[in-house]
Amino acid sequence: MQPWQDFNAPSDYLKDRVIIVTGAGQGIGEVAAMSLAAHGATMVLVGRNDKKLAKVYDAIEAAGGAKPAAVPVDLAAMSDQDCVNFANLIWKEFDRLDGIVHCANGFNHLSPLTNQKLEEWVSMYRVNVAAPFAITRACLPLLKRAEDASVLFVGEQHAFDPKAYWGGFATTRAGQAALAKVAADEWDKAPMPRVNLLVPGPVKSPFRTKTHPAEDKEAIPAAADMASAFLWLMGPASAELRGQTLRFNPMDTSGWAGD
Repeated sequence: MQPWQDFNAPSDYLKDRVIIVTGAGQGIGEVAAMSLAAHGATMVLVGRNDKKLAKVYDAIEAAGGAKPAAVPVDLAAMSDQDCVNFANLIWKEFDRLDGIVHCANGFNHLSPLTNQKLEEWVSMYRVNVAAPFAITRACLPLLKRAEDASVLFVGEQHAFDPKAYWGGFATTRAGQAALAKVAADEWDKAPMPRVNLLVPGPVKSPFRTKTHPAEDKEAIPAAADMASAFLWLMGPASAELRGQTLRFNPMDTSGWAGD
């Protein structure tokens, strides 16, 4: 059984917590933002598309959630100073930060290695590995002040089972998994934030539709089914969990695995 399977969080479970979600404009990132907001968290919504962020922002407010913040940004173009400015903005506006959920997904298209370009690899690496690292590092002083800070990297299964045509994407996702492991090993004790990696199996999302257009969507779980996993991993119920790789697959009863 996965640890969040029977987890029922009260409506104020994350009250007063401030949590960043990247890739918050759609798909898994939107599910993370909406579910955390519905249980009291103040959300900092990060994404490239300001219209999509505005839609999630409005949905949170309409549902009675705490007033969120929306920060349109292209992770592929962020500099170190941009990350510092972002952290300073959170410090100024909220004076605290309790967690980061790295959901942003850098992906171009499936193709043979011979057709992939250096610029595509670099862009995916910046979104999937470099920007999450730099944002987390810039926010570390705020995270260290929190009583129970959680940094969650949302990974992808091809990092662990790479296949033909997934080239740069699988490679950068493997880099993301390495980043999560290194951060967890270095930050293994409080006051450093706890770091874990959540690897979804097939779920209905815009990304999945793009990579598997002919798939029967009714045969796989909805992204919304991941809500309890985000609540469990970003709240006090998992306060002792550090350095774990967890797999979200409702049809797999073997539970979770980690080092």
